[in-house]
Amino acid sequence: MQDLAKKKINIKSPAKINLHLEVIGKRDDGFHELAMIMQNIDLADYLEFEINNDGLIKLESDCNDLTLSDDNLIVKSANLLRKKSNIGYGANIFLRKNIPIGAGLAGGSSNAAATLIGLNNLWDLKLDQETLCSLASTLGSDIPFFINGGIQLCFGRGEILEKLDSTLEYGVILLKNPNVSVSTAETYKKYSNRFCNQYLTDKEMIENIRKNLRDYGLNNLNFDNQHLSIKNDLQLVVENENDSVKLALYLLSKLENCLTFSMSGSGPTCFALFKDIETAKKELTANYKMFRNKGYDSWVCTFLEKGITFI
Repeated sequence: MQDLAKKKINIKSPAKINLHLEVIGKRDDGFHELAMIMQNIDLADYLEFEINNDGLIKLESDCNDLTLSDDNLIVKSANLLRKKSNIGYGANIFLRKNIPIGAGLAGGSSNAAATLIGLNNLWDLKLDQETLCSLASTLGSDIPFFINGGIQLCFGRGEILEKLDSTLEYGVILLKNPNVSVSTAETYKKYSNRFCNQYLTDKEMIENIRKNLRDYGLNNLNFDNQHLSIKNDLQLVVENENDSVKLALYLLSKLENCLTFSMSGSGPTCFALFKDIETAKKELTANYKMFRNKGYDSWVCTFLEKGITFI
């Protein structure tokens, strides 16, 4: 314990965007069957972990909009890991928050996965990735993705993962109105009420959709300077109800060098892709004041080959 007590772990916990989000239908377990491509981006929160002597999980943050109690995903993840490992250690955790909340960028899910990875190291538990992914899947549908990160196919409710061998190097501009957030659960409920009038029973159809995404998903992202569309079924619901999303998509679509644009996850963050980071930076510089005057926070970032990393 003495050696462990001296350890301090610092972790970079990145956001994600959806390069494909297809809602196949409603499952009888209450979740939705999904076919997605998720990609980590270089907009990240940072977490610091150290052991405490009182066996408690203590979370602090520089973000005043977050609850720091037992319903926070970081605290839930830490407590789950303690219970699973039957240990008496506690941890002091500090979260430096950069990823906006309720934005469709899965910052909370990323933080949860970072907590599993960080405390596995801090407490010297030596749990393998399969075990961490299994724990992550009990906490939330997006969380297993972040255990490996990078770019992956995500099936089932998001927990069936297939790593993609890709090094896409697009630049990204993100737009989000800081006064607008969207409930993921409510968005799926609205989508389901409109488009999923019965439960899924056709397993062959599900496998065909998965195969199609495996075979052609990455091909669709090799834009070769052509304007292509990214599929996000949830956008059908959110764009019609949310003026912030509608305007963000319009503004991004008008950027001179934009290859494609979409909403991420359940929104309201929207993004545009550019051939490289330098092109994206130039576009943001040229349009930053206009975005701000329209009420948007904006970021420029790159794709990441890995997800959560020790720093």
